[in-house]
Amino acid sequence: MTAVRKFWPILTGIHRYEKTLSTRGRGVGEIIEAPILAYLIETSQGRILYDVGCDYAKIVDPVQRAHWYESDEFPFGPPQMTEEQRLPNRLEKLGLRPQDVDLVFCGHLHFDHGGGLSEMAHAEIHVHQRELDAAREPADGAYFASDFAGDYNWCPQCAEYALAPGVEAIETPGHTAGHMSMLIELPTGAPILLAGDAADLTENLVDEVPPGLCWRDREDLARASIRKLKRLAEEMGAELWPNHDMAFFLARNRFPDFFD
Repeated sequence: MTAVRKFWPILTGIHRYEKTLSTRGRGVGEIIEAPILAYLIETSQGRILYDVGCDYAKIVDPVQRAHWYESDEFPFGPPQMTEEQRLPNRLEKLGLRPQDVDLVFCGHLHFDHGGGLSEMAHAEIHVHQRELDAAREPADGAYFASDFAGDYNWCPQCAEYALAPGVEAIETPGHTAGHMSMLIELPTGAPILLAGDAADLTENLVDEVPPGLCWRDREDLARASIRKLKRLAEEMGAELWPNHDMAFFLARNRFPDFFD
């Protein structure tokens, strides 16, 4: 029986960039708007946050913004993020404080997924060990060292596992070395399978197109993870959610209301 009670997708910012960053080899010259999301899962055993968005200070502070975003790695500039979209303020809208989140699960540690860790430093931080190693290397320019250099309560994992009854971590490497997706079994209705950045857009899933950025150019690994997610969704009768698809998100946005 699932321990999940409520589920919220939470918009924490928007990034505009060329579509090729989401769909490998497709979309040259086409600029898309991508939501930057976190997902809050309330269970009978505590609250879990999947991803934490960007570090707000790196976006609003001119010196930090120039250091982190004004480079060849970011030809389209930094994301847009308002004060209201900071996770503490999103949580406050739900009557919660950051301290009310017990566990943070980072699907991976790129800047738009692990940047907000400093505002959740009290919690257990779960991430795949391969991901933590790749981030510290760093394996690519989307890892910002200061995002995960704090004194955090790291709980690295090396396999698929249950975070709580009805909340399963799913290994989906390819975009990054230790990327993980999440299966959430709601108390009513179909389960939700969060692809994370294994699939930015619905197009990635339908056409089995790898993300633009693949760890060590392992398109095969990324495509295998997409196929794995599709098989699992079919087996579980789950709705498979891409992670940076604005139209998909807007069709399901209920904040501050929730799925149950």
